[in-house]
Amino acid sequence: MDQLHQLLANLRDLPALIKWAGYFGLTAIVFAETGLLVGFFLPGDSLLVTAGLLATKGLFNVYLLGLLVNVAAAAGNSAGYLIGRHTGPRIFTRDDSLLFNKKHVVRAQEFYAKHGRKAIILAQFMPIIRTFSPVVAGVGRMPYRQFVAISVLGTIFWVWTMLFIGYFLGTAIPGLDKHIEILVLAVVFISILPGIISWYRERRKTAIAAN
Repeated sequence: MDQLHQLLANLRDLPALIKWAGYFGLTAIVFAETGLLVGFFLPGDSLLVTAGLLATKGLFNVYLLGLLVNVAAAAGNSAGYLIGRHTGPRIFTRDDSLLFNKKHVVRAQEFYAKHGRKAIILAQFMPIIRTFSPVVAGVGRMPYRQFVAISVLGTIFWVWTMLFIGYFLGTAIPGLDKHIEILVLAVVFISILPGIISWYRERRKTAIAAN
């Protein structure tokens, strides 16, 4: 319980969270964010970018961290798939709670319906959708071997892209580690940008249809 309180206390300070968590903690956080429905609030993108940046200061071996986190992300996706396969359509009627909101599942379902199998890869780069997309694939009973193949490819793209963005920026821009909040804000904006674009397009379509 003390560790949970420490995790929650550090969520607003990513460098402190990363230093506190270490290899094991970061692996657990990524697994929770990609595989457990309660992990949707965890800062996956900004966490990985910041960890990549801190790796330039010798806090981590970026390749070892990438390997561990990649395995965690792939395992998390499989866990989400199995949750969806086990619960089935019932998950869409589950009551909302502090750590679960069925609108997230509905959003993931709409995203999956729009993009098909490639949604498993695209979803890796979208907060919240990343957590619930594997669940929707499980509910839809996508063949597991096919899901794993696509999912692993998606986690490779996501994990290594995020880590090396931070790593290369930390190498190219001296002193960036003293202004991590700027980097985090940029990553958060880029992460939510697809959602903003989608919202704008839908609003525009509605306005055109109304006229």
